[in-house]
Amino acid sequence: MKQQNHPVIVVKKKKAKHGGGHHGGSWKIAYADFMTAMMAFFLVMWLISIASPKELTQIAEYFRTPLKVAITGGQRSSDSESPIPGGGDDPTRQEGEVHKSTPNHAEQIAENAKLEKLHEDLDQLLESDPRLRALRPHLLITLTEEGLRIQIIDSQNRPMFRTGSAQVEPYMRDILRAIAPILDHFPNKISLAGHTDDLPYVTGERGYSNWELSADRANASRRELVYGGLTEGKVLRVMGLGSTMQLKDHQADDAINRRISILVLNKEAQAHIERENSESAAVAISQPDVLKTLVPAGQGGAAAPSAPAAPATGQPSAAAAPATPADAAPAQQPTQQPTPVAAPVPAATQAARPTAALPAAPDSQAAPGSRDSQQR
Repeated sequence: MKQQNHPVIVVKKKKAKHGGGHHGGSWKIAYADFMTAMMAFFLVMWLISIASPKELTQIAEYFRTPLKVAITGGQRSSDSESPIPGGGDDPTRQEGEVHKSTPNHAEQIAENAKLEKLHEDLDQLLESDPRLRALRPHLLITLTEEGLRIQIIDSQNRPMFRTGSAQVEPYMRDILRAIAPILDHFPNKISLAGHTDDLPYVTGERGYSNWELSADRANASRRELVYGGLTEGKVLRVMGLGSTMQLKDHQADDAINRRISILVLNKEAQAHIERENSESAAVAISQPDVLKTLVPAGQGGAAAPSAPAAPATGQPSAAAAPATPADAAPAQQPTQQPTPVAAPVPAATQAARPTAALPAAPDSQAAPGSRDSQQR
């Protein structure tokens, strides 16, 4: 048999080399996902740290029942709070319901919108008038629960009033008369309050003190507003608060505490003041029947019977007995009634009564060391 030489074919398979080594490249995808999640986590943590407590509460309320407001269109008459966060019925399956009516809330929103409009008008006035623009640092305008408060503050370099008096300085007069027409345009009533610092007078509280000064300055400001065009009936209240209400973060003797506060009242605050001073809640103490309802029987001590009145000079010393119909004198014969004399007052009662009236406020000026020598 003829020997045949066949070539030997050797197949050598080469494996493809991957850059990932033993585990391949899938770890890169997992690592990228992890880093993305970490970045999102720290971004959320940063946003939470800079958010206000009110915003955090709103966010938490949203995630308790997501999209409830968007789906249902607002609160309904059967809405109730669930003890389990996120619990409650499906808001998409509420049938046969009507929306809650909130007239008070709508009125409050409209009232706040009016006050915001007043705030904008005052800002425009201050920017348009060159004289008032220079006085802008002396005005603090804030929206409070009672309404829009306009505070005209004092300073050492530019006081609002003459030292220790209620005489208005020219720049203060310009401010009051400029804002008077704008305040008169709105139907809301106004409350005026005067404030001082706590530097005392030489005479102290017995003479002319911070109470009288703050009240006089508030009333002087009212007069300037009326001169500027404010209807006199718009002013509901004028009061002096002395040094009892300091501004926050300021010392009691700081000049900024010497200020005039003009509060444009909202309807709720106005109604509260009117109820406080309404005569319908007053009690006439001259009516015995009303006093009996206020003081129950057996409490508060009964009034001691008064001693019999001593007869006047020239009359019999014996006390006259009550006249009976038989002993009564004829109507055509008038009888002279004895002049009553007050019964003697016990010594304890006399000791409790003041023996002299308080001294009147001194007319003399305060000494140079008093607050009159300082800027008000």
